[in-house]
Formats: sequence, structure tokens, C-alpha cells
Amino acid sequence: MQDKEATPGLLSGVRVLDFTQYLAGPTVTRLMAEMGAEIIKVEHAPGGDPARILPVVKDGRSGYYIQQNRGKQSLCLDLKKEESVQILLELIPKVDVVVENYGEGVMERRGMDWETIHKINPRVVMASISAFGRTGPYKHKTGYDFIAQAFSGMMHMTGDPDGPPYMVGFGIADQTAGLHAFAAIGYALFARNQTGRGQYIDLSMVDALYAMHEISLQGHSISEGQMPVMRAGSHHPLISPVGAFKSPGGYIVILALQLQWQNVCDALERPDLFDDPRFAQQADRGINQVELIKIIEDWMEEVGDDKEILKRLEDNRVPCAPVLSPIDGIGHEYHEARQMVRQVPDPVLGEITITGFPFKFSEHPELLDLQAPLLGEHNRNILLEVLEYPSEKVDQLESDGVLQSSDI
Repeated sequence: MQDKEATPGLLSGVRVLDFTQYLAGPTVTRLMAEMGAEIIKVEHAPGGDPARILPVVKDGRSGYYIQQNRGKQSLCLDLKKEESVQILLELIPKVDVVVENYGEGVMERRGMDWETIHKINPRVVMASISAFGRTGPYKHKTGYDFIAQAFSGMMHMTGDPDGPPYMVGFGIADQTAGLHAFAAIGYALFARNQTGRGQYIDLSMVDALYAMHEISLQGHSISEGQMPVMRAGSHHPLISPVGAFKSPGGYIVILALQLQWQNVCDALERPDLFDDPRFAQQADRGINQVELIKIIEDWMEEVGDDKEILKRLEDNRVPCAPVLSPIDGIGHEYHEARQMVRQVPDPVLGEITITGFPFKFSEHPELLDLQAPLLGEHNRNILLEVLEYPSEKVDQLESDGVLQSSDI
């Protein structure tokens, strides 16, 4: 077997031209960079990716930008200048993948639409990520994460039934769309190996979330509209015990279906509940969940300690977990063992803490040593090495303001 340390990244040799900003698009190329792809991130002069000023900012450097752009090369161009567009067109034949998440018409106005790119490089795979897609009646609408959460029905299904809809507390629409595009690009590259042809991927944030409804549509259809399609708060509307139970130390989630009901009774040391007609079947427990929730929460209060509660549930194979905050993950034995909290270097801030890499590959166990770029940090390298410009031409482009850079 090849030495693991010498094994190239899964995407080693894949070059990506990255026209992305904020979160959805950068999620795609962040994951590709972690797997060894060469990412050329195109940033607009003078400020670059707007994520560079998103909070939290320290010493002029955004932690948000750092986390989403590690391992990428920054090419900062004044895109109002004709020379900048020419540089990008000359890069198209040199890349395998193009990713963009601009507003409608931006790529077209710059002469970088799919038809043009595909004509220049028939083997290229291009992914466009937008809130409402590049086709359809809403393709013109501006949208961000919370907009997609609202329109997809996710927000409708989140919160208390008698209260307002709630937003999920992190960029789930952006990152779900990014993960979908990441997967689609991989399969498009696989197909290219068979056909020799690239293709275009149109990824909508709304579509990515709407496709995740696992019961709402089919349940509404099968029940002929009788199943409630409405947010249910902290407990499942049809099944119990499935939800967040108030415990002495916070909240504990239990998800027990029919096969685990006996286990719940054993954990509570309440064998009488198993044959209780109120709780005997899954549907019965859903109907009578208010009573069952009280029984379980009273038991938790009697036990008096969250660790002991979790131990008794786990000893009886009841699926459960404490409700943790993201900060609880720092130093937690699970996250440490799974390498899901890590400290990474930055040329300005030194070392910062970010989340880990979720994919675990047996042949690529080591994470790459990556840093987020300074604005325009790789201007010269890209033009000299990828496009093979003479040094004098690069000097002139810098002098003319086509190439720009900064120390943050």
C-alpha cells in the first residue's frame, strides 16, 4: 500500500476557477480545497469577497472569511478593466471546474456565461448556485439563506405551533446548497471521465431545502390532507417520545420509535407503561404525548442528574443526547476524537478555532495544512505559472491597477 503521507489529495490535479462569495459558493470550493483541489478564487477590487468584512473581525481580518476560504489562491482584479476579463477568459482552458454564486446576469454581462465557457473549454464542469435557480419565474429574485429557509417551507416547520416561524440558527440553506453542488460536481467529473464532456449544474438553495421534506408532502398526500403540516415546537406532532425533554441540567432529546418503546419503559422502570392503552402503540403515544412527556420529565426530575439520566437511557439502548451548544463541542471527548474542532493557522491572526472536516477517508486520513489567502496574495503566481505571462507584463498589470492586493 502507498504511504499515506505521500498519498495525493482525492482532488489533486483538479483546478477550479472560483467566482464565489459569502457562504453557499465558498462552501463548495472550501470542501474541494480540503481534498486537494487547486482553487483560484477571483475577488473583485478593491475589497474582494464581501465576506472579508463579515463579523467577527479582528485586526481587519474576518474569521468568517478565514473559515470558508482556507486553501484557496486569491486573484484580485479590477473587473471594470478589459484586461481583467481577458485574464479570466485565458484561465478557462486551464481549469476543470468553474463555480459561481453571483446574482442573475452577472456572469453573462462579463462574457462568462455557460455557453461561452463551454465553447472555450468543452470539458469544463460549471456549477451555478443561487437562491431560486437559473431558470424558472423567480430566477431574477435576490435571495440569501433566511430567504430560502422561508420559501422552502423549512421556516414554517420550525418553532412553536402557536408562535412565529423560527430561523435555523446557522447558514443551513447556504451550506446545504453548497454540499449538493459539491456532490454534483464530483459526479459530473466522474461522468466526464467516461464521456469526455463537461456539463452545467444549476443548483437552487430553495430546491436543496425543499427536497429535504421527508414527510410533509407524502404525508399530506397519503392522508388526503388530514396530516398536519405545521411546526410542532420541541416535540414531534405524531410520534412520542420524540423531542426535547426538560431535564435538571437543561434538555435531553429522546427519539424512540415502536421498536424502542420497551426500552423506554425499562429505563424508567415502569413496565406498566408498556401495555397501558394510552401508550401501547406508536399512534397512541402520539395522541397522548402530553401525558407521556410529563411522565418522562417527572422521572428526569426524580433522577436529578443529567449524566445519570443519559446513562440509564443509554444502558437500555434508548436513542438520546443532551442538547449542547456549539461551544460545548470544544474539548468534548466526541468532537476531539472525531477531529471536529481544530486550530488552524492564519498569517494575520495566528491561530483560530474552527470546525473540523466531516469526511473521513481511509486512504486520506491526514488533513492538509491550509491557510486563507490575503487579498490578491497569489496574483503574480497565477499569472506567471498558470498563464505563463512574462514578468514584465505582470508588472504592467500591477502598475495599471488591473491587479490589486492588500495585507489582510
